[in-house]
Amino acid sequence: MSAKSKGQPSSQGNLRFEIKSAQLPLVALMIKSDGWDALADDLCRQYGVSGESPDFFDHDPVVLDFSAQARDAKLADTGKLLSALRSCHLVPVAFRGEPAAWTSTLLKSGLVQAPQELVKAAKSAVPAPVAQAVLREVPGLATMVIDKPVRSGQKIYARGADLVVLAMVNQGGEVVADGNIHVYAPLRGKAMAGARGNASARIFSLCLEPELISIAGVYRTSENPLPADVAGKPAQVRLASEDGQEKLLIEPLKN
Repeated sequence: MSAKSKGQPSSQGNLRFEIKSAQLPLVALMIKSDGWDALADDLCRQYGVSGESPDFFDHDPVVLDFSAQARDAKLADTGKLLSALRSCHLVPVAFRGEPAAWTSTLLKSGLVQAPQELVKAAKSAVPAPVAQAVLREVPGLATMVIDKPVRSGQKIYARGADLVVLAMVNQGGEVVADGNIHVYAPLRGKAMAGARGNASARIFSLCLEPELISIAGVYRTSENPLPADVAGKPAQVRLASEDGQEKLLIEPLKN
């Protein structure tokens, strides 16, 4: 029977669809502990509806990374973990790095096994400060400008964008951006750039006095005092690689 007699178009020009390759931004959750119930509780406490950052994710697809698990580890019940991820506005779609004995059970849970290309492309990420979070390249798309002080308890999030703040970020205030953060005033609260994995993002401030600074999930708190040449002075924060590890590099801004 010919293709035409099966009801299929005789030429490519008559097709009503196209199939193309697609590159999608994914978050990878590296599971470092076998206490999955506690992990689910931590996720909900940080990113759930009643958590500290309930709007941090926007139904982002997530890959579960089990590469830190022992090869002979027993698979825990995934139900609570998957439910917790969905309540945090994450969509679990795939898994990778699992012990071989887990594969069939994970497939039955509705997840797919991540192809090798995806394993290489996605960088492992887990929520911070519960655990270190989100390392994948996602360039900023636009710029959000805030010209009023960020008060204690207030959070500003520039989703898919750079963030420019023209006034003070007070202690207890929080500024978050998927791209760079520029604060043309004292930065005394929390600043998290590259929130969805842009490891090239930077933080700039004319007076760096933060409670917490973070780029692509690598963070530093005020418990670790800044060096004298940058504390309370114009400075920038960026990621640098040292011995295969990502670390925050804080440098004075020079005229």
